[in-house]
Amino acid sequence: MGQASQNEQEVPVLLLVGGLGTRLQSVLPNSPKPLAPLGSTPFLRLLVEQLSSQGFRHLIMCTGHLAAQIEQEFGDGGQMDVVIDYSRESNPLGTAGAVKLAERYLSGAPEFVVMNGDSFLEVDFAQLLRFHRDHGGMASMAARRVPDAARYGTLEVDDQLRVTAFREKTGERAPGLINGGVYVFNRELLRYIPDGVPASLEQDIFKRVLRHGVYASEQQGIFIDIGTPEDYARAQTLYESLQTAARVKASQKASGIADTFI
Repeated sequence: MGQASQNEQEVPVLLLVGGLGTRLQSVLPNSPKPLAPLGSTPFLRLLVEQLSSQGFRHLIMCTGHLAAQIEQEFGDGGQMDVVIDYSRESNPLGTAGAVKLAERYLSGAPEFVVMNGDSFLEVDFAQLLRFHRDHGGMASMAARRVPDAARYGTLEVDDQLRVTAFREKTGERAPGLINGGVYVFNRELLRYIPDGVPASLEQDIFKRVLRHGVYASEQQGIFIDIGTPEDYARAQTLYESLQTAARVKASQKASGIADTFI
């Protein structure tokens, strides 16, 4: 992995952690999904550690459901060598609406990273940022190829790695390239998100900006989400591997980490 430059360290990161997590409430009734414990560690702490290890310093947590618990857990971020701001929605705004609400924390940033707070993808962020700048699109997404994409929507890309179509999940058990829930956006993308209106990145915004250039950078290594009780149970078995992957420095090459997905 390439060492993150000073410029890359200044790129802000939005963490989408405000969802209701309804599918996981049967096993986590009183806590927000991103705080679901893996071993003795809240899942979201692994994401913060991953970002800190690769040189990011300014995180914005887009909170909503049970926001106070997340704010109490992380505070200002000082204990994890980051600075954390909080953008709390009073009503559910969806993934895109949460990004738009956090716009006030992105002043002066020409680009920013967005991450789902309920999935972990092993990402070389320095490479992803270079990929985004080299391709010159409005958005770049980290993608992951899986042998069974039945429960995911899939991406179609051309030979330049430009996304040409988003395919809804069909339930068909077949290989596919899926959206890994980690993005780099140009600031210009914010103009395409309505203000104060619930909207989804996946269902609304990506299709709207497709003609402006959305690219997919395929990543290797661990990918897992904790969106259902079954997936959360499987994530517990990967705790040590996830912890190792989260601590890989930007200057290190990941080694000894299983090529794992859920």
